[in-house]
Amino acid sequence: MKSTYQFCFAFLTLFFVATVFAGESNRPNIIYILADDLGIGNVSCYGADSFKTPNIDKLAQSGTRFEHCYAAPLCGPSRALLLSGRYAYHTGMTGNDSGPLLKPSNETLMPKILKPAGYVTAMCGKWSQLPLQPGDWGFDEYLRFNGSGKYWNTQKGNETYTLNGKQIPLKDNEYLPDTMQKFVVDFINRHKDQPFYIHYAMSHVHAEILRTPDSAPGSKDFYADNVAYMDKLVGKLLTELDRLKLRDNTLIIFAGDNGTAQGYAARCTINGGRALSGKKGEMLECGALVPCIASWSGKIPAGRVTQSLISFADFLPTFAEIAGATIPAKLVIDGKTFAPQLLGKSNVWPRDYIFVELGRHWYDRELNWKLNESSEFFDMKNAPYAEPLVANSTSDAAAIAACKRLQDILNELNPAGGIVDPGSGSGRHATNEKRTAKKLEKKKAKGGNDAGKADSPTESETINAADQ
Repeated sequence: MKSTYQFCFAFLTLFFVATVFAGESNRPNIIYILADDLGIGNVSCYGADSFKTPNIDKLAQSGTRFEHCYAAPLCGPSRALLLSGRYAYHTGMTGNDSGPLLKPSNETLMPKILKPAGYVTAMCGKWSQLPLQPGDWGFDEYLRFNGSGKYWNTQKGNETYTLNGKQIPLKDNEYLPDTMQKFVVDFINRHKDQPFYIHYAMSHVHAEILRTPDSAPGSKDFYADNVAYMDKLVGKLLTELDRLKLRDNTLIIFAGDNGTAQGYAARCTINGGRALSGKKGEMLECGALVPCIASWSGKIPAGRVTQSLISFADFLPTFAEIAGATIPAKLVIDGKTFAPQLLGKSNVWPRDYIFVELGRHWYDRELNWKLNESSEFFDMKNAPYAEPLVANSTSDAAAIAACKRLQDILNELNPAGGIVDPGSGSGRHATNEKRTAKKLEKKKAKGGNDAGKADSPTESETINAADQ
């Protein structure tokens, strides 16, 4: 029964895409804007109490806002998942130190899927955990910086950036996010008459949190300044697309790469002060739950909010369908296309569960339940605020049935039988773990009762900067 359903679904999807795009000479442009360490508590259309993001909110009003989009809890695995459409136990990108396991000989990333369909491609921004250069993976042009959270040339390791293989000095008082934005706008202007795909990996709002060009003298909240500047850049990009009359033929995705980072998560409450469960690097809900918005004027229904489940793995097959690109038959893709649903042509979304992995930890999740690798079973009906454990002795028939379904899925996926995380199992950089351990030792030596807690957002984020 299941295989018959999957066959019928795949056939109808291919028929839909072929019908929609048959005879069209212009493929839609695709821009994926990926914010760094931006959780749902940072975006006002998700109910953020402390931040205003009017341009992102406007983008959401023009399209679809996803309430259940899942990345990985750290940036390296998250970006590999997005660009490959494959789970970490298939690619080996289980943590921030395992990028070298990815090779062009064994993985095919997004640009090489779209280029045969006539797309010119660009990568702008963060590339630090992924190996080689973006050009080695098929991007025609790229601007990348080293590490994460880079803004000014006063930062260590940020004296230069790489433009198409060449080291370019970052000048005094040159704000790298503005330089990145100029690169994206220039690329769009030069290629406005042909379909393009842009992977725009922003600096904001990863640590080191510094002033922005718009920070007022004496500002005491650089973090809020950075959220606001990120939103401003999104707005300026949308204005440029409007000026060029490209909005009607451009699919825009805005998303975060993982949850809010430690040191700032506590202030990122939503809906009147409600705290969120989890943050960056954790297997709780808001480690992997991210803001995600899709807009395409005249194609994607405006003002829609959906509870449907989507994974970062789903964007590659979805973009391929919309672009009329072909995924090589030998390529095992874990993502599921949601092109018909995105464009309002179907109400039946392709996913009934999400799989999330980091290091040697993983879980699968339905809307109301979650099961992890240790057979811990969680009630998710009050997520993202709480996710209590369900007792093994429960007599709740719905819980028992859900636990069995999720266990059957994990047995079928068999992540333990794939590529196993080569590090400590946490997925974090080894250098980050060493720094954290030293910090804890110092606190214990001082006899502090708050060992393990961040002294301040700045200190916490400086430590987390190694998790790029």
